[in-house]
Amino acid sequence: MTLSDKLQNAYVSKSLFLRGLQCYKSLYLDRRRPELRGEISYAQEKLFERGKEVGTYAQMLFPCGIIIPYEETPVSEQIIRTTDEIKKGTLTLYEPAFTYNNVFVKVDILNKGKKGFGIYEVKMAAEIKDIYIYDVAVQHYVLKGAGLPISKANLVYINNKYVRNGDIDVDKLFIIEDITEIMEEKEDFVVKEIESMREVLKEDDIPDIDIGRHCHNPYDCDFIGFCWQHIHEDSVFELKGRGANGYELYKQGIIHLKDVPQELLSNNQKIQVECTLERKDFINQKKVKEFLNSLWYPLCFLDFETFYSPIPPFNGTRPYQQIPYQYSLYRKDNADAEFRYYEYLSQPGIDPRKELIEKLLKEIPEDACVIVYNKSFEIGILKSFKDWFPEYKEKIDTIINNIIDLMSPFQKKDIYLWQMRGSYSIKAALPLLVPELSYNNMEIKDGEMAMNAYFTMAKSKDPSEIEKIRKALLEYCKLDTLGMVKMVERMRGF
Repeated sequence: MTLSDKLQNAYVSKSLFLRGLQCYKSLYLDRRRPELRGEISYAQEKLFERGKEVGTYAQMLFPCGIIIPYEETPVSEQIIRTTDEIKKGTLTLYEPAFTYNNVFVKVDILNKGKKGFGIYEVKMAAEIKDIYIYDVAVQHYVLKGAGLPISKANLVYINNKYVRNGDIDVDKLFIIEDITEIMEEKEDFVVKEIESMREVLKEDDIPDIDIGRHCHNPYDCDFIGFCWQHIHEDSVFELKGRGANGYELYKQGIIHLKDVPQELLSNNQKIQVECTLERKDFINQKKVKEFLNSLWYPLCFLDFETFYSPIPPFNGTRPYQQIPYQYSLYRKDNADAEFRYYEYLSQPGIDPRKELIEKLLKEIPEDACVIVYNKSFEIGILKSFKDWFPEYKEKIDTIINNIIDLMSPFQKKDIYLWQMRGSYSIKAALPLLVPELSYNNMEIKDGEMAMNAYFTMAKSKDPSEIEKIRKALLEYCKLDTLGMVKMVERMRGF
């Protein structure tokens, strides 16, 4: 190892420190073997974008501040510019950069008060997590070490009870919580951890740390693909629901489903394990028949697509509230009738809620049987509509009372196809029950992709791009409801 390598391994950034708190192996791989990292997903990229948006709104809590540029700006230059602004007496800085003891941090908002500077760490979450305390603690360690008088440390996070009424009120959108006391209690720990991490980074070999819950807590690690490569199909991590837990079994040295003691499994898990090992499917024909007999005409199949945002987009909405922008509906009025198809997708940049619910209420007949997949989600959306438009409460209540959950027989293992791998999502069940229908060849493959596509469409000024996204969204949402129609038809053949 060269002197340059040794100096590099002694350098610790805030993000690297937080990674090390989660796992020393991830810390080491990030610094020494970055080529083993998994690719950042499209959904993660969009999450980063939303985080930046939240940060911009939080800066309005302390207006007229100076931002320290950081994109494509060397760390050394960021530190120099920060120092210059502080010397000039600038009261508020956004994204200032500091270093001490070869530890580098950036602060979301630094605001000077009468007794010193306040650290304001902005989070797009709606609750405080332990990792956030350590996030602020390492900032405090560096700023104090660099000679800056720190009077208090704060977390700034989303108030999910805030209801928008007019322009965004940032004083109500955010909660500012003083965590100075609890943060100071972590200071000795921070100092020791930094030195421990540096020792890890000096090693020639990758730390011998096994997989565990820490791979996903507090964040999904981007080295899971490397660390989990010894976990193959038919592993204990496919077990879902009550009963045996994959992590607990793994700690006991049990990796494969065939080695799990039967007495540890719930009844549903026993069905899953038996079907998986014998490569067979399980159909409880009696229960499936009971489910089918519970349906009636008119028969509707309904699916909503929604988006959510930490910044409530419309009056009457809250942070992270699911906002429906699209639905698809198949309707069959009697046993001899043909299916009719209805759909709605809002135009970019408008509040779609009233138009959507009024159209839907016209298309679902009174007392229709309404089939959905995962009724808690669809019922939650319909309840929100009651709050937004109380004049439709009675009609919406009728729909809610008539909802049948197609997920139920799959969740209860009345239908279990061994290739579902413990999942009962429609994405797992549909391609197995109806092989000609699959999400794999779709441009949009899941709800998260649909939401991000909708955001892109809403911001786009390119008519051809908007039309392309609309087409993809309509095809995706239609497949969800068509899939339910075909699944019920397939179930009638059991």
